[in-house]
Amino acid sequence: MRKIINFTFLFAFMLLLVGCMGEDTGQLTRVDVQKNDAEEKYEEALMITDNESIELLSEAFKQIKWDNRMVKMARKPDLIATLFYTFDENMPERIVEYEIWFNENGTATIISNNENKSYGELDKESAKTLINILLK
Repeated sequence: MRKIINFTFLFAFMLLLVGCMGEDTGQLTRVDVQKNDAEEKYEEALMITDNESIELLSEAFKQIKWDNRMVKMARKPDLIATLFYTFDENMPERIVEYEIWFNENGTATIISNNENKSYGELDKESAKTLINILLK
C-alpha cells in the first residue's frame, strides 16, 4: 500500500513539474514588426504568420543569450517585434515585445518586456535570420 502512495505522489509531482516546464515554451503563432525608418519614426506594423518564417524566427529567438540586467541604449531600436505565444487553446495569447538593435559586427542586441529576460544578445547567424525575415 505504501508503494502505491509513493508512486501516486511521484506521478503527481512529475505532472506538476512537466506542467511548469511547459509554461515558458508556448507555440509562437505570430510576429508583428515595426521598422524604424530614416526619420526615427516607426512604420505601420507588418504581420508575419506563415509557418516557415514563424518556425525560423522561433529557433532564432531561442538562441538569445539572456542577462537579467537593465540597460539604456543610445539610439532607438531598429525594429520592435511583438511575439504572440499560444500556451493553451482556451487561454488568451501571451504577448512579448522585443526591441531589437542590429550591431555593426553582425550581432543583435535585444531588450524585452519579459520580467525574466530583460536584456539579450544574439549571435551573427541568428541575427542574420532576423534580418532576412523581419527587414524584408
